[in-house]
Amino acid sequence: MAPINISYLNPRILILIGIPGLEHVQFWIGFSFFAVCLMALLGNTILLIIIPTERSLHQPMYIFLAVLAATDLGLCAAIAPKMLAVFWFGSYSMAFDACLAQLFFIHALQGMESGILLAMAFDRYVAICDPLRHTSTLTPSVLSRMIARVVVRATMLVSLLAILIKRLHLFHSTVIAHSYCEHMAVVKLAAEDIQINKACGLFVGFTILGFDMIFILISYILIFQAVCRLPQQEARLKAFHTCTAHIFVFLEFYILAFFSFFSHRFGHVVPSTHILLSTAYLLVPPALNPIVYGVKNKVIRKRVAQIFLLIHGSQQ
Repeated sequence: MAPINISYLNPRILILIGIPGLEHVQFWIGFSFFAVCLMALLGNTILLIIIPTERSLHQPMYIFLAVLAATDLGLCAAIAPKMLAVFWFGSYSMAFDACLAQLFFIHALQGMESGILLAMAFDRYVAICDPLRHTSTLTPSVLSRMIARVVVRATMLVSLLAILIKRLHLFHSTVIAHSYCEHMAVVKLAAEDIQINKACGLFVGFTILGFDMIFILISYILIFQAVCRLPQQEARLKAFHTCTAHIFVFLEFYILAFFSFFSHRFGHVVPSTHILLSTAYLLVPPALNPIVYGVKNKVIRKRVAQIFLLIHGSQQ
């Protein structure tokens, strides 16, 4: 018998299956992602408590760090509840519009995180290459405009992706082989021409991630040139030390981001590997960022210790 082609017109419900090939163990995998989410929630919440209340941290670098922490909390809130519901409770179904909403928030917050990393690189560039003008260049009004532009850029570009998916009406399947609603995972379900969706996805990816990564690299090339021209080795080491946290965060974010981005479009990666790594890309940086920046800052370390001592004292 010839195979029966089934199409779905304007489906109202989509099915998330979790991790294809690992359905029998994804219940236990959920605990590792849950632990990472708890770390991210705790660490970023502490940063959002400490930075606004500590006057010595009211500097551009830490204002950007607070925005990054808020973005990371948003990412965890967008992905974790439904993903863990799939893993633990078999809650596979999701309304089509809810899936689009999750897709929008995940990719918009990714774009915002990338933009904030670029802003932090610019802050380091000004602080090291033109330190006398650092305060006058990065004024509160300039910081506000930079953050607003990052938010508007990500929101507008990712909205375009959601709008283009909404114009699709005919789907050959309603089953998403993923643990959350990712752009290409949803687009590949369509039984219509999706070339414009693919092209727009590439455009948005390169406009945000590609643009930001290029300018972050340029910033650090200029920073390293300026540092190498410093006469004293102690001054050079101190300058490098102020950048190490940001370099680590930059590398972890963009290496995982580009692997996830290209493997879904051009690669032949095993689906379970792709999904595990793409989920780690969303959840691991939010968990590590507070640790990386907190460990390097004495004020943050001291305030964290005070918070835990206060909690411990109140329990006794």
